[in-house]
Amino acid sequence: MRSGTVAVIGRANAGKSTLINVMVGEKIAIVSPKPQTTRDRILGILTREEHQIVFVDTPGIYRQRNELTDRMMHQTENTSKEADVILFVHDGHAGVKDEDVALMKKYASVGIPMLIAYTKTDIMPKENIPRDAKILYEAGIETDVIPVSARKGRNIRLLEQELVKLLPEQDKLFPDDIVSDRSERFMISELMREKILLKYDKEIPHGVAIVVNKFEKLDNGTYDIDLDIVCEKRNHKAILIGKQGRALKETASFARQDMEKFLGAKVFLTVYVKVREDWRDRATLLKEFGYDDEE
Repeated sequence: MRSGTVAVIGRANAGKSTLINVMVGEKIAIVSPKPQTTRDRILGILTREEHQIVFVDTPGIYRQRNELTDRMMHQTENTSKEADVILFVHDGHAGVKDEDVALMKKYASVGIPMLIAYTKTDIMPKENIPRDAKILYEAGIETDVIPVSARKGRNIRLLEQELVKLLPEQDKLFPDDIVSDRSERFMISELMREKILLKYDKEIPHGVAIVVNKFEKLDNGTYDIDLDIVCEKRNHKAILIGKQGRALKETASFARQDMEKFLGAKVFLTVYVKVREDWRDRATLLKEFGYDDEE
């Protein structure tokens, strides 16, 4: 039996969460085309008869601009040092730049076994794959590179097999029926945030936090959920609500549908929008909203 933790690391929007969701076979982490979609460390657990892989989804590597992103990068750095294996996820569609090579070398030097998942091969010319592999080889990257497509399922099983080879021989870390360490309450807040990321443009989605005030299962099996969308500016609040409340109603409706699918039950959802100026730079508010700094 082989089992252990795999730190999934890479630039923002490299496809880390999508890859984990596909490999685990469940929606463990929200997905959007915007940077900073993942803000927390989230475990996705793949259990088979002969092995167990505990994927640790980390915030994408992103230029630090406030206290929140600073804490996110701190989480990523800590995770890379504590895992049994590092899976560096690289967006193959974006090509290979000098800064990509530098990041790969940085994590390869940690002293932990590492694999590179070269993603999004379904939306790029096939001839780019050997070209980029040559660039990495000539740059001194000795880590195995596995081209994959999470959306098409290409080489997903191969990636799993190669990861297992690097895991230590030990008992499973989690029971067979556990697929994530996160609560239903946490996933509800993330599903709401996912829909905001998909619905709104520019800075607004990044300045939003979700606070779940009530999460209650009623006697008839329906869930009664009350949550706040917290934004940083009054004009952001107006945009989130939209003319006659239409934007907020549409976003909440989409979120409720996913919540019902996730919970397997009807959901009565109440949503409010509140303003807390510059919350991403205020330690007390970060803690209040669940973004504790992990040592």
